[in-house]
Amino acid sequence: MKKIIIENTLTIIYALIIALFIRSLLIQPFYIPSSSMEPNLLVGDRLFVTKYTYGFSKHSFPFSPPIFKGRILHNNPERGDVIVFKTPADNRTDYIKRLIGLPGDKIQFIDGNLFLNNLEIFKDLNSKKESVFCGDSKVNSNFFTEKLPSGTKFNTAYFSNFTLQNTDLFEVPKNHYFFLGDNRDCSKDSRFLSSVGYVHRDNLVGKARFIFFSSDSKKGSIFEIWRWGELIRFDRFFKKIN
Repeated sequence: MKKIIIENTLTIIYALIIALFIRSLLIQPFYIPSSSMEPNLLVGDRLFVTKYTYGFSKHSFPFSPPIFKGRILHNNPERGDVIVFKTPADNRTDYIKRLIGLPGDKIQFIDGNLFLNNLEIFKDLNSKKESVFCGDSKVNSNFFTEKLPSGTKFNTAYFSNFTLQNTDLFEVPKNHYFFLGDNRDCSKDSRFLSSVGYVHRDNLVGKARFIFFSSDSKKGSIFEIWRWGELIRFDRFFKKIN
């Protein structure tokens, strides 16, 4: 009996070590709790984030232990990447946003249009009279395709009344990045310097790759098995994140 207990205990310990290794260095699942990345990421999406893409920092590990400083095996992120990072306000909360500004960039909204280094980001209207969530409320919005100078394209949503018109000029410091939510008028991101602001490269956790599961948590719980046909978004399974 004692031998069986020891063997089972060791099996559990080995399994935990392997899980910790995978979660810290390879890939980690995340849940989308807010609407700040609509229309691309919806509340209830579950996605995989690769931890090795930008190298590793203390934030690659659970609870961010101070085991070393800076990043090792560092790779620079690309403009347009969708990235999970720890918010500078507490170095603990996970946020997911799109990388818009690299170190040295200048960013500003003027009359509802995004400017990067004094050049307006191309924005092609897809549709009007769409809706996105902002908290628990649905808001009439216009959907656009935006194109960055690198050629990266992605969808964005702006409220129909273009709530966000003008901002200060943001200049991204060395070793920092500037992030925006795709739901432009309903996202707490780098425009809010007191809560998010510029994100240091050590705070990057990983790159969002694809959605592996999705359910409409606003309609009910996935534990209501009899409602899976209504709650689960099967069309979003294994959808690549652009």
